Amino acid sequence: MKIRSVTLGNNLTWPLSAGEFAKAARFFARARQVFGDAGVEVQTTRLATQPFRTMPVATVEVARRIEQACAQDEIGYCSLGPAPLDAALLGDVIAGTSVVFCSVETAQQAELDIAAIRCAAGVVHRVAAATPRGFGNLRFAAVAHCGPNIPFFPAAYHDGGHPKFSLALQTADLAVEAFSAAGTVAELRSGLADRLSEVDRTIQPLAKQLEREFAIEYLGADFSTAPYPNEGESIGTAFERIGLESFGAAGSVFVAMLITRVLKTAPLNRWGFNGLMLPVLEDASLAAGTALGHFGVNDLLLYSAVCGTGLDTLPLPGDVSEDELAGIILDLSSLSVALDRKPLTARLLPVPGKKAGERTDYDFDYFANGTILAVKGLSPSRLLERA
Repeated sequence: MKIRSVTLGNNLTWPLSAGEFAKAARFFARARQVFGDAGVEVQTTRLATQPFRTMPVATVEVARRIEQACAQDEIGYCSLGPAPLDAALLGDVIAGTSVVFCSVETAQQAELDIAAIRCAAGVVHRVAAATPRGFGNLRFAAVAHCGPNIPFFPAAYHDGGHPKFSLALQTADLAVEAFSAAGTVAELRSGLADRLSEVDRTIQPLAKQLEREFAIEYLGADFSTAPYPNEGESIGTAFERIGLESFGAAGSVFVAMLITRVLKTAPLNRWGFNGLMLPVLEDASLAAGTALGHFGVNDLLLYSAVCGTGLDTLPLPGDVSEDELAGIILDLSSLSVALDRKPLTARLLPVPGKKAGERTDYDFDYFANGTILAVKGLSPSRLLERA
């Protein structure tokens, strides 16, 4: 287990205050020290601001200045959260920065937002064309019913109140360990819950220490099974260790439900998604499975009904249309509404020049390259026109 991110939520003032970023930097440095002294690795530090759409000025220049301030104080990443419905602006923000994330809310208060769905599809389409290999789309997502202060990006944003922090954990390895043991499914499930509880007992007092030292409220940890691209930290490996031939085989919905239920019911100081994460290109086993035809876009939509976060780092053909992207986002957002405001996100990665069945060639520590997933090529444009 590692801490993927210590995420600090804080309102920014305008003009930007150098003191705010300096204080955040001191907090992050101390967090690295406190957790590191206890043997817990902190991979990244991240700042989440009030929603971009609520800032007095929402421009590319604002995003660049925030990025520059983060770089000056060695803050790894920044999320501006829900943004205005302006695909051109958001495309330029992503293309014109390197560590800034943002999102578009496609479902709120149990209602779909068709204009936002169209906008999100437009952003993905623009960013794919404007950034090398379409990689900028790693920093953008369509989000449905995602509340404030989730520690995972791109969903993260601050709720506008006093500063707060939460932890995004990388726990896929705990599932691999638990499911590699002998025993019944019930015993393996209990083993996973025990491992997560042990992690909580380790990090909770350390986080509360930081809360006292900096007077920054600690909300809790997101125990979602974020993976890393090697076999021992792969959620796909965990699916195999529990008894499936591979992720995507019959029984995958059951295992997805089982892991999610543990994350939702174990006695943990939880905050955020707390669910099964299936980021295709961040998981060595899932990335390998794309070449074997074990699952496709619709399978991942099905798993979204019982898992934690939705569609994540899906490699798609470079010629996917805006309407086809909108259709995928529409279906995911509809699941969020139908499942009583279930928080879901869609982070889609069309790869320019690549077709279904061809291999990606990203050079990124958190990615395992995989095979482009097919899109059916049946555009929902007529439906969208009537929506």
